[in-house]
Amino acid sequence: MAINQVKKESLKLMEESKAAYLTTINPNGAPITRAMLNLRNKEQFPEFSSFFKKTENKFHIYISTNTSSSKVAHIEKNPSINVYFCDPDDFKGVMLGGKAEVVEDIKLKNEFWLDWWTKYYPEGIDDPDYTLLRLNPKNLRYYYRLNKVNLEL
Repeated sequence: MAINQVKKESLKLMEESKAAYLTTINPNGAPITRAMLNLRNKEQFPEFSSFFKKTENKFHIYISTNTSSSKVAHIEKNPSINVYFCDPDDFKGVMLGGKAEVVEDIKLKNEFWLDWWTKYYPEGIDDPDYTLLRLNPKNLRYYYRLNKVNLEL
């Protein structure tokens, strides 16, 4: 499969996957994977579509989470993560990897804020337990049935 087609299919998976599966490394060196809200899903989060269309790096991933969560503690010790998007019905998936960073930019955190998130962050946008993570992936692995393609980004 051509590289441009792999990138196109990967972006489509990122926009359609119901969840983003985040893997961090715990202090014992073991990987921990959990399902997260997929903020790139155009159906679930249409309010973020225009943001992702205008980004320079089309593969940036943003994840909202609690500052007090184990995933933030893991990233502080070891920022290497993977995020996986998939269509299990068609045996397709894309895994992106690199170093995560905690977003400190309040303007960017505001762009990703939704009012119904007060169920996770009761104090709203200023809740100290509201954290936004960003991955600027360095590698991409695309899977389709028994085929796979690895790309450096």
